[in-house]
Amino acid sequence: MQADYVIVGAGSAGCAMAYRLSEAGKSVIVVEHGGSDAGPFIQMPGALSYPMNMARYDWGYQSEPEPNLNNRRLVAPRGKVIGGSSSINGMVYVRGNARDYDHWRDTGAKGWGYADVLPYFKRMECWHDGGHGGDPSWRGKDGPLHVSRGRMENPLTRAFIEAGVQAGYPATNDYNGQQQEGFGPFEMTVWQGRRWSAANAYLRPALKRQNCDLVRGFVTRVVMEEGRATGVELRRGGRTEVIGVNAEVIVAASAFNSPKLLMLSGIGPGAHLAEHGLPVVADRPGVGANLQDHLELYIQIAASRPVSLYKYWNLFGKAWVGLRWLVNRSGPGASNQFESCGFIRSRAGVEYPDIQFHFLPIAVRYDGKAAAEGHGFQAHVGPMRSASCGTVTLRGPDPEAPPVLRFNYMNTPEDWDDFRRAIRLTREIFAQPAFAPYLRHEIQPGAAVQDDDALDAFVRDHAESAYHPCGTCRMGRADDADAVVDPQGRVIGVERLRVADSSIFPRITNGNINAPSIMVGEKMSDHILGRTPLSPDNASPWINPDWQTSQR
Repeated sequence: MQADYVIVGAGSAGCAMAYRLSEAGKSVIVVEHGGSDAGPFIQMPGALSYPMNMARYDWGYQSEPEPNLNNRRLVAPRGKVIGGSSSINGMVYVRGNARDYDHWRDTGAKGWGYADVLPYFKRMECWHDGGHGGDPSWRGKDGPLHVSRGRMENPLTRAFIEAGVQAGYPATNDYNGQQQEGFGPFEMTVWQGRRWSAANAYLRPALKRQNCDLVRGFVTRVVMEEGRATGVELRRGGRTEVIGVNAEVIVAASAFNSPKLLMLSGIGPGAHLAEHGLPVVADRPGVGANLQDHLELYIQIAASRPVSLYKYWNLFGKAWVGLRWLVNRSGPGASNQFESCGFIRSRAGVEYPDIQFHFLPIAVRYDGKAAAEGHGFQAHVGPMRSASCGTVTLRGPDPEAPPVLRFNYMNTPEDWDDFRRAIRLTREIFAQPAFAPYLRHEIQPGAAVQDDDALDAFVRDHAESAYHPCGTCRMGRADDADAVVDPQGRVIGVERLRVADSSIFPRITNGNINAPSIMVGEKMSDHILGRTPLSPDNASPWINPDWQTSQR
């Protein structure tokens, strides 16, 4: 087999590149180890807790024991299915803050400032405001990726926005538009009651073209000859095969598997490769470094009235929800139930939001276990820009061995300060009049958990990954010894090899990272094709004019 481009990974960025490169007439082969995304567990938005806990769809990775979190091993799901993590995630759509991308630009990713990436967010979107407002001039209207809003029928969902305003924060009718800061409706990659993953948006249309093919297989290495990529080696059906490339190999295998594959191919920290008997093609110490993620907690409240989604948390209720969805894609199953949110600054002197809230009108964990209290609600909260970074390294030379994930969570005093502040600010919001008709008592952390030591103990016991890993093949200047790819995604030190997925983020973005990952695929497609990037959009995002002196 041979193609102009081989893309390793049918995930968020990989699907977008398959679509754009094949649209341009190039021959493309996408190699994906995972299987089909057919069936209600993935396609029904309300069933989101299932696919990320199923070995069929998830790589099943875990962190090494985290020393600052009581040596707990945290689960680290990544999609092993077409669509990648966009097929198993919570479907939350957040572009990130404009200042995130200006930081990328200013730290060496030339051409990736907000003005540069905004046109690509617009190109990929087909935005539906759902009657909740927003300025269409900031949004895309005819892209492949449908972005919608929930119906906000549950009164708790509306109460969260009202409580944020009562606490003195602004309202925003589109946090993905001009003003991120504030409380407002959440957006999701859902269309007509169905998960609108990268597979549905990009890959399926691309595969209808004669020049785009999907190959099921496990890629073991990039084939390198004299410092240039000539293809990929993969295992399928008990055999080892090689797919050759006429132009380039593009690695889009996730923040965990992209650096792993580079290292297995001889690109990475020289001493680490030599330790495992691997030849060093390019000594790049940044491969696998700079691992970043969002850590979060659930602040859970017991409800005084039976208004939460807990009424469906029984065999009959789940059957009813499933039946409604199967019949006409309606009812609670047609939403991810993350329908209101907030982005705030933790203190004066912080220029743009560094705390995100996901509100959910039920008290339940990501693994699908509901709180024993029955009816309730919760806010997922956590800091957005921790200075703590970790690593992805090889467990050995066997490609089948999972990578070693050390996130190094909560490794600075600032991390602890930020988390305590996030918990206290969340409690303040739940104490507003808007929640008075619904609030019985706090389930967790619990009313007795108040001082710094008690809050720190709660974080150590209960903090979880928000599943936003990134940064492990950092993009930067070609002369930056710690960068892995240049601003066009080309792996520094070798030829005909690129990386394009969340692993290239120089720093984690503000919020969920699926939208920025797809944007990377969109923008990198133009670089790969040698096209002039879309013209910058110099729209001015809103920054709180009192940010230096006021927290809200």
